[in-house]
Amino acid sequence: MSEPLALSIIIKALNEERNIAGAIESALAALEGYDGEVILADSASTDGTVEIACRYPIRVVTLEQPSERSCGIGAQLGYQHSRGDFVCIIDGDMRLHRGFLEAALAVMAREPRVAGVGGLIFEQDTSNVEFEARQARDEPDRRAGSVSRLDCGGLYRREAIEAVGYFTDRNLHGGEELDLGARLHAAGWSLTRIDRPAIDHYGHSGGDFRLLLRRFRNKTAFAAGEVFRASFGRAHFPLVFRNNNGFTLCLIVHLWWLTILATPFLIHGWLLPVALATLVAFPFVAMGLKWRSIRYAAYAVSAWNLYAVCFWFGLLRQRVRPDARIASRILADAVPSRRSSSQIGLRV
Repeated sequence: MSEPLALSIIIKALNEERNIAGAIESALAALEGYDGEVILADSASTDGTVEIACRYPIRVVTLEQPSERSCGIGAQLGYQHSRGDFVCIIDGDMRLHRGFLEAALAVMAREPRVAGVGGLIFEQDTSNVEFEARQARDEPDRRAGSVSRLDCGGLYRREAIEAVGYFTDRNLHGGEELDLGARLHAAGWSLTRIDRPAIDHYGHSGGDFRLLLRRFRNKTAFAAGEVFRASFGRAHFPLVFRNNNGFTLCLIVHLWWLTILATPFLIHGWLLPVALATLVAFPFVAMGLKWRSIRYAAYAVSAWNLYAVCFWFGLLRQRVRPDARIASRILADAVPSRRSSSQIGLRV
C-alpha cells in the first residue's frame, strides 16, 4: 500500500448520475485542509456516474463483476483501496456537511476507544411513505449520544476496522452498518453520534410499492436473513439480534401467518369467517390508527410480509469470505490538492 494519509472519504454508488457530482463536491470541500483522498467505489454503474466522477481529482474504482453488487461490497471495495488513518463513508445520494469531519476527529482524539462518529442526518426526499415515516420516527440510533450503529455513514478509525477484520460484509444487501457496529462493540469499541449536521440524504423518490419492488429485485429485502446468518454463532450475534427490530417483525409476521392457518382447525361454523377476517384485518387497522393513514397501513403491512418472505432467501444465500479481495478496476487516480474546494465547479 502507498504512504498512509490522514483521511479517506469513500463514496459508494450505483447509478447515481443525478447526485454523484454533489456528493463528490461535498466530499472535496469537507476534505479541504487535510492530507487525504476521495474514493468513488462504484458497483458497475450503467449510467453516467463513472464518467462524471472521472472529471474530479479523486480515485474511481469499479467492480469487475456486476453480479457481486450489494450494499456491503461498495464500502468494502472503497476501503480496500483507501489509505487514510480515518475513513469516512457516505452514499452517492448524500452530501457531507462542512465542519463535520473536524468535529468528529476531535471526539476521536479525546476518546481513543471510539471507533466511529456520526452526526445528524437530514432526509431531503419524503415523496413516499417510507421516507415520510423515517423522518417522523425518533430513532435512538439517529439521536446524539452512544449508538449501536452509524446508519447513513460516518467517520471510522482504521485501527478499529483492522481489529475486527474487515469494514463491511460484502455478502450483505442491507444492514451492513448494524453488522459492523455489532462487531466493533463486541470487540470493545464504541460508536457515538454527535449533535452536529453531517449528512443531507437525497433518497430515491418514486411510488411506495415501486420502492418495495426495487428492494426485492436488488435483494435489499434479503438483508435481515443475511445479517442473521452472517452473525449466527459469533460473538456479536446477541448485539445484532438485540438491535435489529427486523428480526422481531419477521417473527411476528410468521406467527400471524401460523395463527391464520391454524384458525380453521380451532374455530368452526359461522365464527370462522369472522375470526379469519378479524385476523387478516388486524394489522392494517392497527397501523392505520397509529399513523392515521390507510396509505401507510397498506404499505407497512405489505413491506412486513415481503421482508418476512425474503428473510428465508437471505438466510439461505451462499456466502463468500467477507474479507476476500474484491475484483475491481481503477478507472481514475488523482489526489485532491488542499485548495481543491475552491476549484471543484465541475457539476454537470
